Amino acid sequence: MSRLNNMDILRRNNVIVKGNGSRPMMFAHGFGCDQNMWRYVVPAFEENFKVVLFDHVGSGKSDLSAYDPDKYAKLEGYAQDIIEIADSLRISDIIFVGHSVSALIGMIASQLAPGLFTSLVLVGPSPSYINDGDYIGGFTRAQIEELLESLDQNHLGWSMAMAPVIMGNPDRKELSEELANSFCSTDPEITKHFARTTFLTDKREILSGVDVPSLILQCSEDVIAPQSVGEYMHRHMKDSTLVVLKATGHCPNLSAPEETIEAIRNFLSP
Repeated sequence: MSRLNNMDILRRNNVIVKGNGSRPMMFAHGFGCDQNMWRYVVPAFEENFKVVLFDHVGSGKSDLSAYDPDKYAKLEGYAQDIIEIADSLRISDIIFVGHSVSALIGMIASQLAPGLFTSLVLVGPSPSYINDGDYIGGFTRAQIEELLESLDQNHLGWSMAMAPVIMGNPDRKELSEELANSFCSTDPEITKHFARTTFLTDKREILSGVDVPSLILQCSEDVIAPQSVGEYMHRHMKDSTLVVLKATGHCPNLSAPEETIEAIRNFLSP
């Protein structure tokens, strides 16, 4: 536990708690986004769960002054924040729902704090974005370096160019515009730092150690996390379920919330 008190921790991560149930369900957003990205999914679970939403430090309405480049150079820094949020709220036995890089952060947190989560819902996860031998992460290292260099040189231009690629669904331009606006609203230096932490991390070695039931929600035609990644994770995680959604792109929480909700409900049903 950090030296911050409970209220400081909740303020640091802009924690919002809602819902009528007693069983906690925590939603974590992906790179360049904030908790608002769950607005179409969360209402479906408010009746039966205590829903916990938050912003990673550096994102949304979090406390930007709490951003520590050394701490957040590794995903473990974000995972520790999740553990502290749970401690501050005095909750355990949590259903954790993480999108994109937050799926991996949740997996790390599950190993740092055994027993914190009863299940993991991993939406568009990837343990590594870089191809390595037989492992197809979706990008070569040169492509990732080029992506990061482009972000370093032109944050705004990168955001406008990458949002449609990440979102997919070219016939629904409002979705990519929302994502681009989210990228652009984040502090450029923090965005660059978080991007390096996200896209250069390789955590394939932790997959076999995840010991809670896990749902891998794989999107169709996802440039960021191709189907080969979901299949790889499913093979290496002993208690995992792989569901390939009809939804395309990398953000089904925005583009296909009904299908996303249905998949989560089916997984959680006894």
